Amino acid sequence: MEFPCEDSVPGYGDANADFHVVGDHPGVHGGRESGLPFTDRDWSAAFFEALSAATLVGDVDLASGSIETNRTFFSYLHACVPERADPDAADYARLEPYFDAELRAITADVLLPVGERAARHVLADYTARDPALADDLDDLHANELHGSGWLIVPIREPAEWGPEDGRHLVEGLTELQRTDYHRMADLGRFVAGPESYYVR
Repeated sequence: MEFPCEDSVPGYGDANADFHVVGDHPGVHGGRESGLPFTDRDWSAAFFEALSAATLVGDVDLASGSIETNRTFFSYLHACVPERADPDAADYARLEPYFDAELRAITADVLLPVGERAARHVLADYTARDPALADDLDDLHANELHGSGWLIVPIREPAEWGPEDGRHLVEGLTELQRTDYHRMADLGRFVAGPESYYVR
């Protein structure tokens, strides 16, 4: 399956990540200059500082375009650099199979949609919850929601963060990592042989 554009910001991070940070497109969440999702924005430093404090990334040097990921993968719903300010529904639909294939290949345990569009998409396609919940990310920000095989932790649009949003994200992700966020169950008793068979 050939990617449908040359100018894009591809996914970045650990192929076997526990956490998958999902953004909108490079026009909103940056990365066109550096090639890395969520960079090249005024808020990028605060965003990665929060993720670093929550141990989802290690050393980050945005000036040199260096991000040390720690069990984390970053990608966009619409990885192509848009030809106009806002991609339309057809543009997103054209890129959706690529995003879905990437998300299922990474198989992270926790999805972290950033901003309203990403949160709405993740809620609609990967949970049984009402996508309209994404209309108010002030209440959902950094709070855990159960999906269909994933845990969802929505993140408020970083450009709109107030003084406490970074701290709330750090606290929420730190507390999550104290739990069994993998949510694995051993169904080995249902198959022949002594081997374990783990599913989410």
